[in-house]
Amino acid sequence: MNDAKIRLYVDQPLGAGQTVPLDRDKAHYLFGVMRLSEGAGVLLFNGRDGEWLARVAEAGKRGGLLHCEAQTRQLRMPPDLWLLFAPIKKARTDFIVEKAAEMGAARIVPVQTDFTNAERIRQDRLQAHAVEAAEQCGGTFVPEVADLVRLDRLLAGWPEGRQLMFCDEGFADGGAATAPSAPLPCRASGQLPQPWAILIGPEGGFSPSERARLHSLPFAHPVSLGPRILRADTAAVAALTLWQMRLGDWDQTA
Repeated sequence: MNDAKIRLYVDQPLGAGQTVPLDRDKAHYLFGVMRLSEGAGVLLFNGRDGEWLARVAEAGKRGGLLHCEAQTRQLRMPPDLWLLFAPIKKARTDFIVEKAAEMGAARIVPVQTDFTNAERIRQDRLQAHAVEAAEQCGGTFVPEVADLVRLDRLLAGWPEGRQLMFCDEGFADGGAATAPSAPLPCRASGQLPQPWAILIGPEGGFSPSERARLHSLPFAHPVSLGPRILRADTAAVAALTLWQMRLGDWDQTA
């Protein structure tokens, strides 16, 4: 019987009969905050073994033990999609990471552009937000949040075969761009999504030199996100939606 209401990410192997020890923080959450007791069900996932129904075998203030019973979902990997974005204010950066995890990004890469205000990030904190988003949305995979990297260095070492959807604010409100915006292709029925990345600019937009370089790259596809300039956090959601509908794993027949 699957009576579990709580999903929890753990970093231990999962399988039939597997026991999962809990550290103090997870024990406090399950037994102190959520008031679970011995015998209660919890859904566990680790990003590798799918989702498993486990039961509380031991419940304590400083630790606990869960016992895996049966797999409830197989591992579902997201498309091979990276989201590149320039960090902005704390709450909005958190929002971008959470929504990227919910919407199926496989890797989240904060980038430093010419007009990026932030010079550092808390990678561990953003990774924790990605974990929480996966717990809440029913995902079985947690995207990696990379450390902050300069955009020019990332582009210089760009992996072969990965395409880049470059969201150019220069197309909004009748702005002039150095190359026309082209619609993204549609993924053929039955074809797996190919490696892609989405690039969202900073609050001040891309610098002229960055825009010129991006338009010159053979793997970059400049696109418009509509006639209005979007905030960075709004642009991330809009771009992920556009890509998923055209090239991702959303149902294209809907």
